[in-house]
Amino acid sequence: MDARKCYNWVRDHSSPPVPGTSVRSLLGNRKKSVAGQVFVLQVAIVVLLAAGALLALVLQSKHDTEREARNRSVSVAQTFAHSLGLQDTLKTSDPSAVLQPLAETTRKAAGVDFVVVMDTKGIRYSHPQPDRIGKRFVGTIEPSLNGQVHTESVDGPLGKEIQAVVPVTAPDGKVVGLVSAGLTVKNVTGVVDRQLPVILLAIATGLALATVGTALISRRLRRQTHGLGTQEMTRMYEHHDAVLHAVREGVLITDGEGRLLLANDEAKRLLGLPEDADGRHIADVPGLDRRMADLLLSCREATDEVLESGDRLLVVNQRPTHPGGRPEGAAVTIRDSTEMQVLTTRAETARRRLKLLYDAGGDIGTSLDVVRTAEELAAVAVPRFADFVTVDLADQVIDGEEPRAGSDMRRTAVSGIRSDHPLYPVGRLIDFLPSTPQARGYGTGRAELVPDLAEAPGWEAQDPPRARAIVEYGIHSLIAAPLMARGVVLGVVNFWRSEKQEPFDEDELSLAEELVARAAVSMDNARRYTREHALAVTLQRSLLPRALPEQSAMDVAHFYLPAQSGVGGDWFDVIPLAGCRVALVVGDVVGHGLHAAATMGRLRTAVHNFSSLDLPPDEILARLDDLVQRIDHDGEGDDVNGGVLGATCLYAIYDPVSQRCTMARAGHLPPLVVAPDGTTEIVELPAGPPLGLGGMPFETAELDLAEGSQLVLYTDGLIEERTRDISEGLELLRVALSHPDRDPHESCRAVLDMLLPPRPTDDVALLIARTRTLGPDRVAQWDVPFRPSAVGAIRNAAAKKLDEWGLTDLGFATELILSELVTNALRHGKGPVRVRLLHDHNLTCEVWDASSTAPHLRYAATTDEGGRGLFLVAQLSEHWGTRYTPEGKVIWAELALPGGTGDTEAAFAAFLDVDPL
Repeated sequence: MDARKCYNWVRDHSSPPVPGTSVRSLLGNRKKSVAGQVFVLQVAIVVLLAAGALLALVLQSKHDTEREARNRSVSVAQTFAHSLGLQDTLKTSDPSAVLQPLAETTRKAAGVDFVVVMDTKGIRYSHPQPDRIGKRFVGTIEPSLNGQVHTESVDGPLGKEIQAVVPVTAPDGKVVGLVSAGLTVKNVTGVVDRQLPVILLAIATGLALATVGTALISRRLRRQTHGLGTQEMTRMYEHHDAVLHAVREGVLITDGEGRLLLANDEAKRLLGLPEDADGRHIADVPGLDRRMADLLLSCREATDEVLESGDRLLVVNQRPTHPGGRPEGAAVTIRDSTEMQVLTTRAETARRRLKLLYDAGGDIGTSLDVVRTAEELAAVAVPRFADFVTVDLADQVIDGEEPRAGSDMRRTAVSGIRSDHPLYPVGRLIDFLPSTPQARGYGTGRAELVPDLAEAPGWEAQDPPRARAIVEYGIHSLIAAPLMARGVVLGVVNFWRSEKQEPFDEDELSLAEELVARAAVSMDNARRYTREHALAVTLQRSLLPRALPEQSAMDVAHFYLPAQSGVGGDWFDVIPLAGCRVALVVGDVVGHGLHAAATMGRLRTAVHNFSSLDLPPDEILARLDDLVQRIDHDGEGDDVNGGVLGATCLYAIYDPVSQRCTMARAGHLPPLVVAPDGTTEIVELPAGPPLGLGGMPFETAELDLAEGSQLVLYTDGLIEERTRDISEGLELLRVALSHPDRDPHESCRAVLDMLLPPRPTDDVALLIARTRTLGPDRVAQWDVPFRPSAVGAIRNAAAKKLDEWGLTDLGFATELILSELVTNALRHGKGPVRVRLLHDHNLTCEVWDASSTAPHLRYAATTDEGGRGLFLVAQLSEHWGTRYTPEGKVIWAELALPGGTGDTEAAFAAFLDVDPL
């Protein structure tokens, strides 16, 4: 088929088609699309239907209105004709005097245009126009004189009228008078006219909806037909038909009854089908291979299924078709893969090897653990490359050290297709003999290939009974590849084959070398990490905080510098406490090196843990002292580095509400306080013994700090030096701090500039904190009368205060928490009871009472009547706890402010999700 024949649907045959050009652009000017034609036709039909419906509705409405007018006229006339006293009134000398007012009243009440009473001769006794009384009635009265009800349309005094005439009948059946009632045509037509807009609106709405529906249908049809017209669709079919027969892949289409509906030229060529095969039953098609016929008749799904057809090797893909949800045949594609079979086999082998290496890169080295890395190496190669894999590492490598020459190897990982193998188990320490491939590979750094273990000399000398068991088990081939990274051999990986009869070959040896080489880098990284991790764990625990926690009680600046001789044991901490308070800690462990740093880390962790108990400073130091004594006597006393050589600590708690600072020290240097006016003094604080000595209690000191005061904590490395004594260093520190206008960071720099030696021989830690206060506008406090009725008043007062603070969203949770805590204090505690709210980074609720009984959280059973108070408090708050005072205790709870990091909504959700009792 030449180019002109292939593209005979192009208007301009002189211009060849441009690749990538759409069919629509090639057709140039085209007629309206199928979707457009359908849209116009449907809209026209809808308009005609709407017009017909409108006409029918108007006529129907007019007919119904006239019928309603006649029925109303008859009803009004009959009602008036049968009214009591009408016959007696007709016998009076002047009926009009009575009937005229009565008729007008009835007319207005009944909603008709006239009610006329007349005698049997048609002379009116009443009329809306009084001048018409006494004149003859306009209309037909003969049927009514005969006792019938008569309706008609006449031209009366009021215009075109629809009226009904009803006889007034005496008890003996004689007609003694007539009553007529009716409406003018103008009013009847007005009713129709008033209904017409509603009818038109309904028709217009229906027309709009129908048009929209038609547009949607046409839009869908346009998408399905791609906006093509009938002629374009015909040409597209011709084009697709030409392409179908031009492709170099066979295409077959069958129906649900097993008939061959379509076979393109390539399919007929590959299968040897006759030209008239289309339309025949598949079983009757001559020349079709039986297996191919069975596949086509089955209509099952097939993906890249290989079938032999004569001397060809065909790859068949078959997909059942399901129009209407039921199987209706299949679509089949066929391609010839005879020439690609050999290349495909080789490519598949290369692909599997590349896939193995790719997977090894992702699966090996997921963790920096030597043993885990060895296990990943063994697992990734089974069963895709070997049936069994064993990894033997030099014993020092497992501990993170570099292997030594002649080191024994330990079996670190074993993976296989079965678990009953006779290979050495994991954990076995192996000393490979020089005649084994493992020893040769470990010594030379090159992989060793043993194609046939039964015939190979030397390897069985390692363990003759086990060697025989291995051969009898069916393992017949081995590759021993050394794990070499950065010029160091870490161990040997052994690949064993049993299931596949062919032995390992040279290509597989190269694959094993590359696989092990990639794994060796991860193994060496894990080894190095293991070595460094042993040191880093200790250092990690001793690292000081990189950033101080968020708190608003103080502005804090800090500095830490280790000694030139190595990491020491100085540390500092800033620990936020409940009630907007903050704890400042400075400590010093005697000595340098990893042990001092590790001890410092243990003490610092202990301080954090004890601080969470919200204890006073002297109790914190007492607990630390007990801890240090236990460290000294935990079984490491024989080791000179096992105990704590000495440690000092200073612990201070500052309350920004009361502006009071409570502190205690254990052998540490006393702090300095810089007043806002520049006065600098050393706090007279009882020294206390260093930690670990025991036997003596620690004492606390309290002092009031004005807002803007600076509290300075430090270690002896700052003021002690070979060229000066402590008193001189303290004086220099006092001079450096005698500028209260500086902020803590500037004061810190000034102190370091004046006191820090060029090469400090001891660690230096410095902490400068400038106090702030929590003003009265952020503190609310109430004394609670010791009676249950006081709970409601406290809730109301708290709600009002939260509204003042703009924390209305926390009202429900706060009221519930205060209700539970105050109720518990009144029920289980002692007076006096006091409630305090603190508005800072969080909202803190505190309930004070004089009892020292400790509350505890428990989970009440569904049958319990109480016991859920603290559970609800814990659910609604971010944190809660208890601290003890000399007068009793304080139960506190913190709530996150709206828009903060706390998840108050989650707390409410958890609270509202409590199972019903």
